[in-house]
Amino acid sequence: MQPRTRVLISAGILFCLTALPAQTAVHAARSIPDDPDARPPVTKADVRIVQRARKILDSPSKWNRADTRVCAPEAATFSLYCALEKATDEMTGNFEHRSAAMQEARFVIDEIAPNRSHYQHRLMDYNNDPTTSFSDIQRALRLLENRIVKRLKEQSADDKK
Repeated sequence: MQPRTRVLISAGILFCLTALPAQTAVHAARSIPDDPDARPPVTKADVRIVQRARKILDSPSKWNRADTRVCAPEAATFSLYCALEKATDEMTGNFEHRSAAMQEARFVIDEIAPNRSHYQHRLMDYNNDPTTSFSDIQRALRLLENRIVKRLKEQSADDKK
């Protein structure tokens, strides 16, 4: 066998051996069920995320009530979902659809939205609901912050047991 052929075969095998675990990890991540009721632990960062989202949505002129859950980085207006996404990116650099802050926001909507049973996407549909006002969005963010602070205290108490 020619030396050049040996090098190419060795490189090909090495490539396959390094790419296979990456592909397996990607496949495994995709096969994890998307649990709409997931309840990850909250952290102090989640409180800061909600506080930042409240600042992002601090006036009716910044509210986008036509949410698509596609959040443009250069946007000047924000839906509830996109404000939380932007705040998460700014605070942690890593947005996750099922993060604690996002999930707790969904649970707040479950509690306060009279039309919740008609929503396919809680945050988007609540934001876009014609009966939702800007003050409702602000109230949801206040309730969300209070909910996360309460969970933090509960987690801390559980850790001490």
